[in-house]
Amino acid sequence: MAAGSLISQTAEYALRAVVCLAQHAGEACTTQIVADETHLPQGYLAKVMQSLTRAGILQSKRGLHGGFTLARPPSEISIFDVIDAVDPIRPYVTCPLDFPWHCETLCPLHRSLDDLIIGFIEQSKRTTIEDILPRDEPKPPPRRRSPRKALPRGRRRASR
Repeated sequence: MAAGSLISQTAEYALRAVVCLAQHAGEACTTQIVADETHLPQGYLAKVMQSLTRAGILQSKRGLHGGFTLARPPSEISIFDVIDAVDPIRPYVTCPLDFPWHCETLCPLHRSLDDLIIGFIEQSKRTTIEDILPRDEPKPPPRRRSPRKALPRGRRRASR
């Protein structure tokens, strides 16, 4: 998990990508577009978006006008759905300290932490993507790519 965060960086990236797609209201966006608008690394974001597609949160379409869209309306996708698709948060079942006297119940520390985790899970299930969409805020400008340098006359770039 990132410093000062309740969720992993992967979950943060997933939430940012889903919010970005929700702002595009059904318009298919490539991974590159989402990466540019959310300022996320494209390579890792592609893996995150594949996980979201497998979980049924996103739909992907190949081809000229392909890309990613939300599989359901933002009002039907909870923050929990997104987090759980990429990096599930689980309550404590046993005490992680593995002390013999903690076998039957959690120690007071881990019982308290477990209560916090359960509260977070319950709140994230109640909060939809629609609830967290920016209101009356302009979308961030895409990152500018540095221009490609021109090659001397007669030289060609290698195709990818």
